[in-house]
Amino acid sequence: MMTTEYIGLVDELAAAIAAGRLKPGDRLLPQRAFAYEKGIAASTAGRVYAELLRRGLVVGEVGRGTFVAGGLASPAMVRGEPRDGRIDLEFNFPTVATQFQLIARSLAGLQRLDSMSTSMGPVTQGRLESARLVVAEFMRTARWQPRAEGFVFTGCGRQSIAAAVSALVPVGGRLGVEAVTYATIKNIAAKLGVTVVPIAVDGEGIRPDAVAKAHRIGALSALYLQPVLHNPIGHSMTPARREEMTKLAGRLGLFIIEDLVYGFLSDDPPLAASADDRCVVVDSLSKRIAPGVAVGFLHVPASLRERVAATVRAGAWSVSSLALELGTRMMGDGTAAEITRLKRADARKRQEIVAQCLAGFEILADARSYHVWLQLPDGWRSEAFAAAAARYGISLTPSNAFTIAPGHAPNAVRLALGLPTHAQLRAAGDRLAQLLTTHPDETDVTE
Repeated sequence: MMTTEYIGLVDELAAAIAAGRLKPGDRLLPQRAFAYEKGIAASTAGRVYAELLRRGLVVGEVGRGTFVAGGLASPAMVRGEPRDGRIDLEFNFPTVATQFQLIARSLAGLQRLDSMSTSMGPVTQGRLESARLVVAEFMRTARWQPRAEGFVFTGCGRQSIAAAVSALVPVGGRLGVEAVTYATIKNIAAKLGVTVVPIAVDGEGIRPDAVAKAHRIGALSALYLQPVLHNPIGHSMTPARREEMTKLAGRLGLFIIEDLVYGFLSDDPPLAASADDRCVVVDSLSKRIAPGVAVGFLHVPASLRERVAATVRAGAWSVSSLALELGTRMMGDGTAAEITRLKRADARKRQEIVAQCLAGFEILADARSYHVWLQLPDGWRSEAFAAAAARYGISLTPSNAFTIAPGHAPNAVRLALGLPTHAQLRAAGDRLAQLLTTHPDETDVTE
């Protein structure tokens, strides 16, 4: 499809929204159904919906669809806040001002012939062995000393999760997960033919008694957990709960897939530090460095290494040669460590901004995290609040995106803090504080 035709479809939907034929809260057709109706490719439909999202005309709800958000609120509604466009609190790619300068400096020599032949060449066993040594040294702390031979590389963190689930849970098998968790695990499990089993959590993390009960009802093949800076809630498991869970996993014969993608913001070690034979650690460089550094990796027990490596190859999830070169270069020369240091300081500053703006409202957050879990006042539902926030020029994620059991979504939304500037984040916090003092009926948003 020509660009003008694609934009024409966007403008057609935008006009329907402006004219009121599509009202705030109306659900658009699923992208595949829209593609069929218009006689276009599914990829083109995806571009149309992405452009509507970029313009702030719709809000996407993972697992439910795309809903009309309506226009931005009037200046009177936001009591003087400037109409400076949509502020993205939905997608979380932490960025600090100097990171690209640091990356450019690190990669300055990449155009040399010897470097180019390596970065564009095949990913040989020799290169993988060298990369494992670099990653093992980079990840080493006083509390965790990973084995270099334990690392398996993939193209990103999602691929690492998919590879771990595929290797550990058979088709039709049961994967235990926290009842509120990373949204994409539902899609990964569905594509692999795996049943996700929601397990209750409390203030310390996943509840061991609930894990044992779920296992008695029907044998679990593995657990997927976020023990450090949980997404979306932000908390970390307490030391006592960590010990309880690793001991329970050992008694039940369960492997733990532990997602450590946000772990770079914390000094907390993975569960693998005390249970290396029972834990598969998942990590990547997209959040730690930048989205373009598409390197994911798993640290696996010796007993699983060949199985996981074979699963990565079979799933076409292997890391690319160029991404591996970029990642290992920046881990080896100190660039990744410096960006990590800057992002840790930045996350704390962003948490301070949000805490000031939303003082008096109920939020769950860790001062080290790039997430805030905002619990809504009585009268609000998360989907209606997300649609209303879009009218105020803010995109965020309702709780149902992270909830495993249908109909059990908490009355909350996630705020991802990594993309806006500090000034934009403060403006968004002020707007949300204003919105929280209103009633849903006052925002002209229907469900």
